[in-house]
Amino acid sequence: MIGRRPATPWLFAAPALVVALVFSLGPFVNTAVLAFTNATTLGGGTFTGLENFSRLAEDERFWQALRNTGLYVVVCVPAMVTLPLLLALLVEKKIFAIGFFRALFYSPVVASMVVVGLIWSWLLSSDGLVNAALRGLHLISEPLPFLTDADLLLLSAIGVTIWKGLGYYMVVYLAALANVPREHHEAAQVDGAGAVRRFWSVTVPAIRPTMVLVGTLAAVASAKVFAEIYVLGNGSAGPGGQAASIVYYIREAGLGLGGEAGYASAMSLVLFFATLGFSLLVTRLNRREKSL
Repeated sequence: MIGRRPATPWLFAAPALVVALVFSLGPFVNTAVLAFTNATTLGGGTFTGLENFSRLAEDERFWQALRNTGLYVVVCVPAMVTLPLLLALLVEKKIFAIGFFRALFYSPVVASMVVVGLIWSWLLSSDGLVNAALRGLHLISEPLPFLTDADLLLLSAIGVTIWKGLGYYMVVYLAALANVPREHHEAAQVDGAGAVRRFWSVTVPAIRPTMVLVGTLAAVASAKVFAEIYVLGNGSAGPGGQAASIVYYIREAGLGLGGEAGYASAMSLVLFFATLGFSLLVTRLNRREKSL
């Protein structure tokens, strides 16, 4: 008879635990400590208490970056919750060559963000395809500064983020739609419910947890946006960095030999707790709705 070995499961979990401790928990603790110091990129630093956070409260660029990030979340989350769902409803049907269209819609997901950003930089440039098409339709007389105007740059980055994420969340919704009981649709159809009525009364309630999950994931991803703004803005985030996201500003503050690691860590800590608070709020509201 083989004796019980309580330590065996921990041996299998040990590699993953070590990776999590070294690359996740360790850096987080280090960031939390640095947030209360005046450390630089080269190291050192002394304890300064809440000085970095007091400085954040008076930093106009920080609040600008926070507003940009907030706008990113407000626009991206509703789009990511609804558009991939509509796309999933279109491609869930078993018709000829539907697999090709699913792969086509998913292809931007597997492309590198840098490659996607470079492609859209070409499309949105002053002599790019988008401006050429708008001029050809006589909608504009002068090229729109998609990549040089701060507001248009931010909106362009939001559009690229939505375009690239559609396929990923479409697959998530396809899995959820496949688990909706078919008999519920059949019963609603017998009762005389049309396609739209069945969607709101059967499909939406069944996939609501998935919609909450998609919204949460999209919000967290939008709060951490960096590559889109960096590539589209050619590393400048618009004139004076006015289109910078909070992650972009964190990188800028902590970059280089004179980078302020302590100040950048304080911003990172604020972003972490803001994201965590939003996730907990959504989870709590979802649980409360289920209990009603």
